[in-house]
Amino acid sequence: MDRAPTRQQAAPGAIAAFARFVLCGGGVGLASSFAVTALAAWISWPLANALVTVASTLLATELHARFTFGEGGRATWRQHVQSAGSAAAAYAVTCVAMFVLQQLVAAPGALLQQLVYLSASSLAGLARFAVLRLVVFARNRSQGAAPVHTARTEPATVACAAAPAGPAALCRAA
Repeated sequence: MDRAPTRQQAAPGAIAAFARFVLCGGGVGLASSFAVTALAAWISWPLANALVTVASTLLATELHARFTFGEGGRATWRQHVQSAGSAAAAYAVTCVAMFVLQQLVAAPGALLQQLVYLSASSLAGLARFAVLRLVVFARNRSQGAAPVHTARTEPATVACAAAPAGPAALCRAA
């Protein structure tokens, strides 16, 4: 019961959460861009992107649960599934961006591919931040707040029951 208030108090504000999101998600995204490029030398780009997206989503969700959104613990299966949904949308955005690049430039160099991939990932990342903050990790903060509220009202209820004053006087005092 003591952990819920700690988690509630540890939840960062929107600006701090966004800075942490950029640090964690951006770091994973940057590493992913190099991994996709390296894998694409051996397998098709969409398959390389899919493999890296799965691995990076698992890693990023854990980082976001532990650090970005102040949860302090491991991500739940529900959070992983919901995060995977937003990652699937990000995967689609990066695939479309790379497809458009391939249509516009016959043989794009690695630097141009990285630029397009990272730009598309950044745009998708902004949308993912909103989804993760408002949907995926928001429920745990509101659920964690319920025990805190209950714990605060129980001592007041006990004090009211032990007080000799009538209910009307107690209501006015509250």
